[in-house]
Amino acid sequence: MSKSLHDSSFSFSRRFNEEILSYSLSSRFSKQSKEEEKKKPSSSSSSSRSISKLRTILTLRTILTLLTRIRPTPRRSRLGVRVVGTLFGYRRGHVHFALQEDPKQNPTLLIELSTPTSVLVGEMASGLVRMALECEKKTERKRNWKLLEEPLWRAYCNGKKCGYASRRECGAEEQKILKAVEPITMGAGVLPAAANGSDKELMYMRARFERVIGSKDSEAYYMMSPDCNGGPELSIYLLRV
Repeated sequence: MSKSLHDSSFSFSRRFNEEILSYSLSSRFSKQSKEEEKKKPSSSSSSSRSISKLRTILTLRTILTLLTRIRPTPRRSRLGVRVVGTLFGYRRGHVHFALQEDPKQNPTLLIELSTPTSVLVGEMASGLVRMALECEKKTERKRNWKLLEEPLWRAYCNGKKCGYASRRECGAEEQKILKAVEPITMGAGVLPAAANGSDKELMYMRARFERVIGSKDSEAYYMMSPDCNGGPELSIYLLRV
């Protein structure tokens, strides 16, 4: 059966449109390709730029790696979260406070307070004791000092000023006292005098303390009570103001 005139014209127009479309697309593509080739730099310059960029990246990575390796590792404090604290002093002498991470090692901090031992014992017998040791921030000379390295403190007991406290080196006598109470985990008592009379009896209190670091200028030590019947009986605060 022969095709009608309408079908022939429709077929012709469709082929014509397809040819025009394909021609326009091909011509457009060829123009875009030519324009891109004009804009594109030469292969040699492009490769040299890529090599230069790669060298720069590798150099930067090498520098960063070296800086990471030579960066000084921050020093951790010798004290842990829980430490051993010992208050001791002769009955008519001054109170000493020692902090040890390990009972068999020398104390990390040893402080002598101007408070008489008998006064502190009386305060502790009356209830909870809060001791605050304050020191002043200094200028450039002491800017890098750690809090536990401060040599002099103002001392307060339950809000009342009670003289001063000073950092001490652990000498032979202090080592002997700490060695005598080393087996004691927690407790208080009196070490008998050797031969010099009752005034040389040494009173002590020893317990575990929880260390809480507020900042580089503040630390707190809370005595851990084994019966957990409330707050700590003794708290000691170190502050740099």
